[in-house]
Amino acid sequence: MNSRNRIKNLAFVTSAFALVALVPAPWAFAQSGAQDGEWHHYGADRGSTKYSPLDQIDASNVDQLTEAWRWSSPDAEIETSQRAGHWKATPLMIDGVLYTTTSFGQAAAIEAGSGETLWVYDPKTYESGRPANVGFQHRGLEYWTDGAQQRLIYAAQDRRLISLDPKIGKPDPSFGDGGFVKTSVLDGKETRLSQLTHTAPVIVCADTIVLGSVISDGPNGPEMPPGHVRGYDVRTGKEKWVFHTIPRGDEFGIETWEDGSWEYTGNTNVWTMMSCDDELGYVYLPTSTPTNDWYGGHRPGDNLFAESLVAVDARTGERKWHFQAVRHGLWDYDFPAAPNLMDIEVDGKEIRAVAQISKQAFTYVFDRKTGEPVWPIEMKDVPQSNVPGEKTAKQQPHPTKPPAFDRQGVTVDDLIDFTPELRAEAEKIMSEYVIGPLYTPPIVIGDGGKKGTLMLPSAAGGANWRGAAYDPEENALYVPSMTLLMVNGLRKTDPARSKFRYVYGAGFLVPGPQGLPMTKPPYSRITKIDMNAGEHVWVTPHGPGPKDHPAIKHLELGDLGSNAHGVISNGGLVLTKSLLFIIQAELDEGRMTRQGDAGFLRAYDKTTGDKVWEYRMEPVPHGTPMTYMHEGRQYVALVAGGGEVPAQMVAFALPRD
Repeated sequence: MNSRNRIKNLAFVTSAFALVALVPAPWAFAQSGAQDGEWHHYGADRGSTKYSPLDQIDASNVDQLTEAWRWSSPDAEIETSQRAGHWKATPLMIDGVLYTTTSFGQAAAIEAGSGETLWVYDPKTYESGRPANVGFQHRGLEYWTDGAQQRLIYAAQDRRLISLDPKIGKPDPSFGDGGFVKTSVLDGKETRLSQLTHTAPVIVCADTIVLGSVISDGPNGPEMPPGHVRGYDVRTGKEKWVFHTIPRGDEFGIETWEDGSWEYTGNTNVWTMMSCDDELGYVYLPTSTPTNDWYGGHRPGDNLFAESLVAVDARTGERKWHFQAVRHGLWDYDFPAAPNLMDIEVDGKEIRAVAQISKQAFTYVFDRKTGEPVWPIEMKDVPQSNVPGEKTAKQQPHPTKPPAFDRQGVTVDDLIDFTPELRAEAEKIMSEYVIGPLYTPPIVIGDGGKKGTLMLPSAAGGANWRGAAYDPEENALYVPSMTLLMVNGLRKTDPARSKFRYVYGAGFLVPGPQGLPMTKPPYSRITKIDMNAGEHVWVTPHGPGPKDHPAIKHLELGDLGSNAHGVISNGGLVLTKSLLFIIQAELDEGRMTRQGDAGFLRAYDKTTGDKVWEYRMEPVPHGTPMTYMHEGRQYVALVAGGGEVPAQMVAFALPRD
């Protein structure tokens, strides 16, 4: 099939059962999504399904959605020299009230039907200075109740764990020191704000607050704070345990840190969201790359528990099982999102499973109690590094099912081929780089006359922090992803300026022919996976992409997926009974939103993958949507803006009768 026909048919069915409803087993509702029209957790439930069975809005009327209300973030009222970043929170809805955090770490309560402010709590995090890595961004809070007490809990950017009474928006005086617990002391050492902060929602599992952290990705030497995960009593704030993501002393995995590198290496943190099995009392930790992301000569060995999924008993901090997806990582392939808990049936066997999507476009699926893979995971030989001092892992794990949900590795066959001229130009550009399969390591820039190693998926994914959504009624996983080619190259450092021998030195993006991407589309996509069979149901491009580019406009192509040259498009999604809602933020990664930039909220039919609605939003949306029912009316709400434009929460609903 030529490129033109292939693109016109990209909303394609990849198996014979694509249009057949996936019938769930009658027992398959342990992770059943949001209940009673509310939204109690970042991912709907602690299993991160991002699913609600609400059905008032469907394909027959979604085009009638209108803005019901807008709410302006109180960050705009703060007088400070600091600047708030993109607003990325997902609000909760409990008892007719939405709760959210803002980019500056304020908490707020909003009436669900009108958007009226009920209270705002300001911990003044901005007075401590700019936090590590992403600056002033925050992704939300956690709700906990024992039936008598209710609490909103979040980790603020200035390294304080905060517990609020949701009725009045005030700190709980019985929690920690007047409602606060200091989190800046890690591994017995006081950390700097430029090194460690918090942006993700905490999770409460077995009455334990489980806390991850953001560790700076821009160190100038191997010695950095470790990303140990901590557990705190939800009522008192007392620390209960610490799980060492980098082992200490004689702990399990210490031998994977050769030459004593466990003593000084940092990162290996859980910067994203987590999931919890309330019945088992297990919390599932998706961990990141050790210091630094691209060169491991200072940390020889496989480096447990980096780039791993770790199941921990939330009551004690005891490791129950783990799986390491990347040994001795050199690609910044953090596990970027909360794993999805699901009850599936595979070959007639009922399995309580956990599925972890990844930047490298794999979906790893395990029995969530034992850690046994649901489908075999094979160890395969991978290319080896020639960088001085580097020692690459000889093999990396490759799941046999489900199939990868995006392109992996780079070959000539992956190059753009809309026209012979574009293909020839792409091949010429490719000749300047090293290419190879997934896990091809970086080179020193200039080695062999090459500019670096082409890497696909990029360090931004594949999948990223907004994660996947799971429908427990049809046992289907929906994964948004990007096809974004990057260059991975190292440069030797000046010893007077850095304690590393080598650091990342490439420009990240690879300029393609005539400004088009280097590879074939789609450049962003949504993949539906039947989790009982471990097979794709459909794949559809997400966004129009560069189909109107002068070099290809005459081909009259269908949607290509919007991700050309760094446009970040693997937006957050939420599922309802029949629809998938997903955002798309059309701006360059890392750039602050500018006035006039636009993004989109779209709806897709879950059965066919067809786009059924699109709404152009200004300001640009960044937060994952959620949905709720209030006084008989279903709403879809999300946050947008931040940076250089005012941040707002927008709620959509059908017109009132």
